[in-house]
Amino acid sequence: MSGDGPVRLFLVDDQELVRAGFRMVLDAQPDMTVVGEAGDGLAGVEGVAATRPDVVLMDIRMPRLDGVEATRRIQETEDPPKVLVLTTFDLDEYAFAALKAGAAGFLLKDAGPAELLAAIKAVHAGDAAMAPSTTRRMLERFVPQLPDGELEMAQAAERRAAAARLAPLTDREREVLEAVGRGLTNSEIAAELYLAEATVKTHIGRVLHKLDLRDRVQMVITAYETGLVGRPDQG
Repeated sequence: MSGDGPVRLFLVDDQELVRAGFRMVLDAQPDMTVVGEAGDGLAGVEGVAATRPDVVLMDIRMPRLDGVEATRRIQETEDPPKVLVLTTFDLDEYAFAALKAGAAGFLLKDAGPAELLAAIKAVHAGDAAMAPSTTRRMLERFVPQLPDGELEMAQAAERRAAAARLAPLTDREREVLEAVGRGLTNSEIAAELYLAEATVKTHIGRVLHKLDLRDRVQMVITAYETGLVGRPDQG
């Protein structure tokens, strides 16, 4: 993958016109270059392995292999590229599944050129490609709910599992993780916890390292899964 040169991009979408539109915008950028494209997930996995791009723009619903499974296979490779999933509808459950599979973010297909370029630059830099509040809305809609009869037992098991999972964190790191899960930006976290913004970034780095998380998206998912941030029915 590239170092100081242009960001290398690979397009995976079953609609040729969509790929052509993205390629036209991206190849016009002096700091980006499209190194390949594919019309389905399986060809995408093979093409990514052959071209070693920095960022993959991945459609979700495709023949032969969907974008979720393609993302999972790509992320299982050594030094995988960042994957930015493409979705037609905001809060698409497939986009959430792709985040769980290791994608760095999602982008609506009707996004304008400026938003597209900003999203690519964000994931290439190691950040999430959506506002934390948008991630939160996805999680609030798609975190699975249990039947009432099983809820109490499941919650007890979840509390035990969460305690073990979060054990490596200090109290302050848990506070930062919880704030990220609520959709706060670094500056908002700094103001709420009376910290310098640089200190917040340090805490986030430590949380990512201790919990073996890839990025801010996975921090939000972890905050929900461990109960640091309540599910919709828990207020």
